[in-house]
Amino acid sequence: MMGVLCLIRDRVFFSRSTPGLVAAIRRGYSLSVSQNLLRTQAYIGGRWVSAPASFPVLDPATGKELAKVADCGTHEAKEAVNAAYTAFQSWKQSLAKERSVLLRKWYELVMQNKDDLAKLITAECGKPLTEAYGEVAYSASFLEWFSEEARRVYGDVVPLTAKDRRILLLKQPVGVASIITPWNFPSAMITRKAGAALAAGCTVVVKPAEDTPLSALALAELASQAGIPAGVYNVLPCSRTSTPAVGEVLCTNPLVGKISFTGSTATGKVLLRHAAGTVKRVSMELGGNAPFIVFDSADVDQAVIGAMGSKFRNSGQTCVCSNRFLVQKGIHDVFVEKLAKAMEKQLHVGHGFESKTTQGPLINERAVEKVEKQIADAVSHGAKVVKGGKRLKGSFMEPTLLSNVTTDMLCTQEETFGPLVPVLKFDTEEEALAIANSASVGLAGYFYSKDPSQIWRVAEQLEVGMVGVNEGLLSAAEAPFGGVKQSGIGREGSKYGIEEYLEVKYMCFGGLST
Repeated sequence: MMGVLCLIRDRVFFSRSTPGLVAAIRRGYSLSVSQNLLRTQAYIGGRWVSAPASFPVLDPATGKELAKVADCGTHEAKEAVNAAYTAFQSWKQSLAKERSVLLRKWYELVMQNKDDLAKLITAECGKPLTEAYGEVAYSASFLEWFSEEARRVYGDVVPLTAKDRRILLLKQPVGVASIITPWNFPSAMITRKAGAALAAGCTVVVKPAEDTPLSALALAELASQAGIPAGVYNVLPCSRTSTPAVGEVLCTNPLVGKISFTGSTATGKVLLRHAAGTVKRVSMELGGNAPFIVFDSADVDQAVIGAMGSKFRNSGQTCVCSNRFLVQKGIHDVFVEKLAKAMEKQLHVGHGFESKTTQGPLINERAVEKVEKQIADAVSHGAKVVKGGKRLKGSFMEPTLLSNVTTDMLCTQEETFGPLVPVLKFDTEEEALAIANSASVGLAGYFYSKDPSQIWRVAEQLEVGMVGVNEGLLSAAEAPFGGVKQSGIGREGSKYGIEEYLEVKYMCFGGLST
């Protein structure tokens, strides 16, 4: 059976928009996906559970309602934690190979259902369908990776301290993990956490973002089809209003052993305060303000390609998006000129289901207002609008390029989360590093150079958790993802990601005959 979500808006008008864009947004869209994947209830203890209230999930491109989803509260949150805790007692005893096989099956089901999952992502998140397919593959890659890592959790035998004893180090799962995820990668941010947790022997309670719960619920259906036992994977959708109370339960309940959160630094600090009461293990992937540095020695054409990929993926709404573009004075003008031409040629604003669209809507009008505010502030302080600069109707924003930007402007001081490129001119390597490292956060950073000595110096001195050298896209399941300073705690993905869900137990075995 197929379910249909209708994505229709009768009248949407855009200032400074092409007729094709207006026609694309006015057009009605029917989204046909498998009925089994169109879930609107919570998933608790292997059952689909209704809540006393519901909340609407909207298409960010049109503002129209996609579905009404269960609005879970503290009661449902406690039920989910209890279900996960009960399931943990048997899941932690399962063989690593058994967990590996189930995760592999989940991965295969995700790939088999990639068409429907991609459509759900575009519908509720707004990103172009091509990017949504990319996210599904990225999401699945973590299930594949951690299905393999499940069998590689090794302990240690420590050299003797006395002849009649042996020292062994065991690795054991931390327990129930509360997983709180953002809207910009509604599938991948879940599997990157849940894949590691389940591989380690933990059970999880997932609270997806209120804007994008449909992808999380579809993953729950596929987890069930894969044979993952009841209570091992639970999903609690809830509205913006209910989120603080539900989040508090997930972070303070004594049955929860671990919290993993991706989102803003401000919210992360709130969750850390909640976690402190029971001293829980935490992983935090928080905000960024990524520098993108182009030195005089760089290949400018390659730097432009990197800038386009790093900045405009998901309309600039990723935590590792380049936010501050620092270009050395010798190549500044040519870089700005070539980037403006690339933007003109390659970027097309529209609904995510339109084949030509590369820039979908921002997640909501508040996001557009933030970008608009940063542009107005920059212009008022002397910045020049090279391209774009205008807010469109609804949740759409023109991709914008600014020059003559300085460090006292909002667009360089706070994360934008939108399609804005502010370019600062600098003189020396030392100056660029000082500007780049002045931020209180340090998630990702990028730079372009063909000087080997400079590459080593800058890579080592940038105060970030991840560095792209002559590369604008750096995420991969095999690589550790995380930041320094106020960008978070811990790492996700890679061989290090599973360690976030494991405790090391020291066992001293004494009384042995020599």
